Amino acid sequence: MKFLQLLFAKSSQVPRWFILLFDLGLCALAYILAIVTRLSFGTGSDFLFESLSAIPIILLVKGISISYFRLHNFVLRHTSVQDAFRIFYAMSISLALLFLVDAIHNYFPESNHLFPVSVLLLDFVFSVFFLAGFRVFIKLVYIRINSYSDYKREHFAILGAGTSGLTTKRKLEQEGTEGIKVVAFFDENEGNQQKILEGVSIYHSHLDLESVLQRLKVKQLVIADPTISIAKKQDIIERCLNLNVTVRTVPPVEKWINGELSFKQMKHVKIEDLIERDIIQLNKNNISDQVNNKVVLVTGAGGSIGSEMVRQLLKFRPKKLLCLDCSEIKLYELDAEIRELHPSAMNTFCEIIIADITSSPRMARVFEHFHPDIIYHAAAYKHVPLMEDNPGEAIRVNVSGTKILAEMAVNYGAERFVMISTDKAVNPTNVMGASKRIAEIYVQSMYEHNSKTGAGKTKFITTRFGNVLGSSGSVIPKFRKQIEEGGPITVTHPDITRYFMTIPEACQLVLEAGNMGNGGEIYVFDMGKSTKIVDLAKKMVKLSGMSLGKDIQIVYTGLRPGEKIFEELLNDGENTLPTHHSKIMIGKVRTYDFKEVRQAIIELIELYNTQDNMLIVAKMKNLVPEFVSKNSIFESLDNDVTLPNTKDIERMLFQ
Repeated sequence: MKFLQLLFAKSSQVPRWFILLFDLGLCALAYILAIVTRLSFGTGSDFLFESLSAIPIILLVKGISISYFRLHNFVLRHTSVQDAFRIFYAMSISLALLFLVDAIHNYFPESNHLFPVSVLLLDFVFSVFFLAGFRVFIKLVYIRINSYSDYKREHFAILGAGTSGLTTKRKLEQEGTEGIKVVAFFDENEGNQQKILEGVSIYHSHLDLESVLQRLKVKQLVIADPTISIAKKQDIIERCLNLNVTVRTVPPVEKWINGELSFKQMKHVKIEDLIERDIIQLNKNNISDQVNNKVVLVTGAGGSIGSEMVRQLLKFRPKKLLCLDCSEIKLYELDAEIRELHPSAMNTFCEIIIADITSSPRMARVFEHFHPDIIYHAAAYKHVPLMEDNPGEAIRVNVSGTKILAEMAVNYGAERFVMISTDKAVNPTNVMGASKRIAEIYVQSMYEHNSKTGAGKTKFITTRFGNVLGSSGSVIPKFRKQIEEGGPITVTHPDITRYFMTIPEACQLVLEAGNMGNGGEIYVFDMGKSTKIVDLAKKMVKLSGMSLGKDIQIVYTGLRPGEKIFEELLNDGENTLPTHHSKIMIGKVRTYDFKEVRQAIIELIELYNTQDNMLIVAKMKNLVPEFVSKNSIFESLDNDVTLPNTKDIERMLFQ
């Protein structure tokens, strides 16, 4: 009884030597049974004595084989098909060794066979049967005993009845908590329907999911199918969330630790998993050819987009990768990450540069020293309410900084300048969006002017996309923190929607667009479907395991200054043209005269010195007529935009 308790107590450790001795006892029994079976065919007593005297040799050989294949080291209650194969291999090796020992013994004069062939063959069959049968018996008894306490255990289900799913089941039972029981497999393979895998039924993942989860009172589902598409995965997660079933995912096999899956690697799904889209197929050869032996500059390299651009570009190993930002702490973190993940990069082709893009002398030094060939311009102020309160800073960084960089690119002969813009530049309702639209207008008109006059070879390309998940200004980190603190979750408006994409997806599309651009284009990314922010918040609450209304509340705070309810990707008067990439389109936009644009932007930048917010924003509206403020003090300017003349401006500047 004590032995059975040790075998079935999950936290206990049965001595391995005890299992080894028990296995040897079974082997001795198998050999004796083989002799008795052979005696039933009429063999004499001499045969019996000689056969029994060979038991020590039998046990020695089998003990060596059992130890070599470590049969005694595996947990009996978790016996698997692999254990049966190990038993077969161990006994096969033992049989071969015994034949060898018998042949050597028979070689000497006046020596007889130690073991008749018939006895060894019978012994092999009985040994495999006893060793495997003992383990199966222990497992069945364990399952039977534990089935009586099912009401105390948390029911799990597994999506995927293949090798990964089976491994997941065993790891849940071996490494999970005391209260885990796998009660169902789900699989779309018709050949697996109505089958039973290690005592667990397999159901159809599309037809039976809800009914089985409810009937078996499943609390958690683990997605272990490595071939599942993102769309199907998201559908499964959504359906589980509706039933308040927690969902975990198993990482790809190549990410298992030393080829072994652990329970800790089965991570809870995140909101990013519900917005993730199919992997983008980059034209890696073309991108590699473009950056090969080139000096690449990334501005805003410490930010969410900029740092991911650096990670993507590190894979292509350009001649020089310049990571530029004005934030010391962000660059410190990026430097530490690169040194850890790409230790050779910092000593060969990667440079960390602290610089402010609005400083002409500093940027001139960078361009003069490194002569960048390709520039990815991600540096910008992007926070809508803050820029609404500080329009001068939006002009200084987003407009003046872009102007300085663009002029440096032309003066120092850069090949490409890829500007990262935003969907908020379309029909802007806020200062931030308008400042990015002005920057777009400047680089576009500059390229058109230079193409006509031959003033420079730099190709200016603009990319537009919406919100990225996980960025410093994203609602996701904010909601996550509010949930951790117990709420409430604050949403500005019940109807507000946004387009979302993951940071890696956005940066991959920037690389692809920058590669395909011929100059002057504004590339618009396919952002998929817009998402209601309140729905996003509700899903995050469910993913956290909390109950909306009971554990946490959602509070509506009202639209912030300059905030839209709906975002757009194109102006009303614009349309798009397709490209060879299904997720990238070319936006057809109005063209501007560069000389007029340049003069107007110079005047706008000079207004920074006045620190007169109304004057600055009025000039912005003059440059971008579609800029109509929403929920902002600047709405009064939309009725009557009256600007002082040049002399009045000069008087303000120098008084």
